[in-house]
Amino acid sequence: MNGSPPWVAVLIFGIAYCVITAPKLRLLPLGRPAGALVGAFAMVLFGVLSTDEAWRAIEPNTIVLLLGMMILTAYLDVAGFFAWAAVRLLRVSGGPLPLMHALAWTAGILSAFLVNDTVCLLLTPLVLVSVRQAGLPLAPYLFALCMGANIGSVATLNGNPQNMLIGALSGDRFLDFMLHLAPVAIGGLLILSGLLHLFFARLLGRALVRIAPPAAPRLRLGVLRLTLAVLGAMVVSFLSGAPLAFAALGGACALLVVARVPPRHLFHRVDWTLLLFFASLFVLVEGIVRAGAAEWLYEAFAPWLGEGARRQATVFSVLAVVGCNLVSNVPFILVARPWIGGLEDPILQWRCLAMAATLAGNLTILGSVANLIVIEAAGKDARIGFLDYLKIGFPVTVATVAWGLLWLVLIA
Repeated sequence: MNGSPPWVAVLIFGIAYCVITAPKLRLLPLGRPAGALVGAFAMVLFGVLSTDEAWRAIEPNTIVLLLGMMILTAYLDVAGFFAWAAVRLLRVSGGPLPLMHALAWTAGILSAFLVNDTVCLLLTPLVLVSVRQAGLPLAPYLFALCMGANIGSVATLNGNPQNMLIGALSGDRFLDFMLHLAPVAIGGLLILSGLLHLFFARLLGRALVRIAPPAAPRLRLGVLRLTLAVLGAMVVSFLSGAPLAFAALGGACALLVVARVPPRHLFHRVDWTLLLFFASLFVLVEGIVRAGAAEWLYEAFAPWLGEGARRQATVFSVLAVVGCNLVSNVPFILVARPWIGGLEDPILQWRCLAMAATLAGNLTILGSVANLIVIEAAGKDARIGFLDYLKIGFPVTVATVAWGLLWLVLIA
């Protein structure tokens, strides 16, 4: 602390957290990125952090990896891949119930290699149009899309922003992480399909309308081939142990040079506000850590940890599910990172944190940005309230986290 009492950092973080978690506050309607940015600036303005400490708090590898993946995904969008994939999904599904399962698995597989939030952002409009045209109820498909994307993204270090952060902080190798977490994703998608079938089979079974897919969109095959080639090379680089951020940015730069697509068409598809949000969160959370809040929280739950890596991983994962739904996953990871060095088998703890922080996103509407993208895009037609979502999200989260713990702690 730079001469500022701890309560100042706590107050700044508390106000910023309210703005971030409730972006439509009438008193201070800033929204998430602006709320985090103002909070980060306040940490410096009121002496919690120096300017240099604020800059050093930003984790550049996470920001660069996220930027590189956004640019690569933008090329797939320009090539027409996502529109083509949605039409293919509709054509092969064969009916309302198979479509729900196919959508969950498609979102999960795509999110394992692309950022889950971006997958939802690009697929949601296409799914909404097709489902509405068929006269089908929206809710089953919205749950399949956002929950499938969340679960599938746990498989790799580039599947979602929190995994990117954990990869940068833990030093875990891409291949080792994937070998341990991909079975969690596969089992989680099986659990999701089973539970969605249980919840919605009767509803969709009465919907006898077959899906009538729209005309197939034109693909820009040249751009698509180049992008898939670069994506393949990037995955090979990840597997060989190359730095994730450097490989992703290198792939993005290669496409910018050879794909012959005006860069402005790509850059306007990059979610710059999300990058700003992440950078601001790093500073905001560093301020609360400097105030000692991380130590207070650790001391509160430390007695429950006990001894042994397996017990610690189990307790830590449960805490992560709760904490990520209270303060969001990325802030919780930033607060929790000092604790992991004091636990047994830190790599296991990091992997359990990645599992719990990702799967916790399915618990509530606010648990994941992917959820918000899908539900908000559906608008009033969805009619999914907080409790409506929780009725599905709670059993899905409990079952998938239990499977993740079983695999990581007892089997892997």
